[in-house]
Amino acid sequence: MNVALLTAAGVGSRMKQDIPKQFMHVENKPLIIYTMEAFQKHPSIDAIIVVTLPAWIDVLQAYVQQFGITKLKWIVPGGETGQESIYNGLYELKKHIEPEDVVMIHDGNRCLVSSEIISDSLATFKQYGSAVAAIPCVEAVFKSQDGGHSSTITIPREQLFRTQTPHTYRFDKLLWAHENAARYGIFNTAASCVLMQSLGETTYFSRGSEKNIKITTVEDLFIFKALLHTQKEEWLK
Repeated sequence: MNVALLTAAGVGSRMKQDIPKQFMHVENKPLIIYTMEAFQKHPSIDAIIVVTLPAWIDVLQAYVQQFGITKLKWIVPGGETGQESIYNGLYELKKHIEPEDVVMIHDGNRCLVSSEIISDSLATFKQYGSAVAAIPCVEAVFKSQDGGHSSTITIPREQLFRTQTPHTYRFDKLLWAHENAARYGIFNTAASCVLMQSLGETTYFSRGSEKNIKITTVEDLFIFKALLHTQKEEWLK
């Protein structure tokens, strides 16, 4: 079984709006529903679990009914941190799925995750046992030691990759990582790949995309709206 675990428990403080960003509407549809539809439509995804804010669970259930998200099986209250929220989702899955089942963790506010990204994540997982969506860094990167005022240190960009989601692992591997996090004093690590790296695991990259943006600020929302109706022109290779 392949399960998509969507994290949607953030309060959206950087968005500075009256409601959490994942429940904001674009063209009469909540952002979290755009994300859920991507996994709903993918033939290799068998079930969806969403971790969200407790006060918004009933709202999410209503949206799920309205937009016909039939693969959603479980909604779980989030925790105080991203790491805790993911663990809450895993703890719920422990009741329903097998150790060898596959869990694909994805940010609920990455609404433009494509079918190709999901497929490549599953293919990379099948080959290496894990997969983290990533894209190469194309900008010149400096390291600052004075809070961003100046720098004398550059990092070769060809060595740098920006991770996104999905992060795909066996269920028992994820559960092992999150149960060991507390033992080793690892807290507030929202990115499962960083948690795995902290525990000595190798990260294998799957295909990401510049379009696979995480909607965190109002500027990101503008970009999402622009990308929503952008199509590749025929003359482009």
